[in-house]
Amino acid sequence: MNVLRFCAAPLAALALIFSASAFAHDPAEKVTVLQDEMLKNVPGKKALMIEVDYQPGQSSISHKHEGTTMAYVLSGEIVSQVKGEPAKTYKAGEYWYEAAGSEHLVSKNASATQPAKLLVFMVLATDEKVLIPLEH
Repeated sequence: MNVLRFCAAPLAALALIFSASAFAHDPAEKVTVLQDEMLKNVPGKKALMIEVDYQPGQSSISHKHEGTTMAYVLSGEIVSQVKGEPAKTYKAGEYWYEAAGSEHLVSKNASATQPAKLLVFMVLATDEKVLIPLEH
């Protein structure tokens, strides 16, 4: 088994950012950092793997990522919309790509009765933010 190495401060900040909710009655999704590794072949960049668990009806705040993002639906269905594109529902086994700087307007569980789980892989510079909330 690989021992994961990561810094506690950035992970605590990441957890705080992801735990912010757009609505007080709608608790935020659960975010688990699976890996946070420096890329030896790309100086100044790191790879980040995150698991996002949505309870029925949960959604993320509108946001953007400074790094490149790829997402894969592990279970359930996720509605995703990037600025300039229509909202799309992705089922388990489906995936999408978001270019660095894309504004992610919608990311939510498509079901009001079943949970959903998403695997997110990001490549970003060490000084780039994982998630930046969008102003409404």
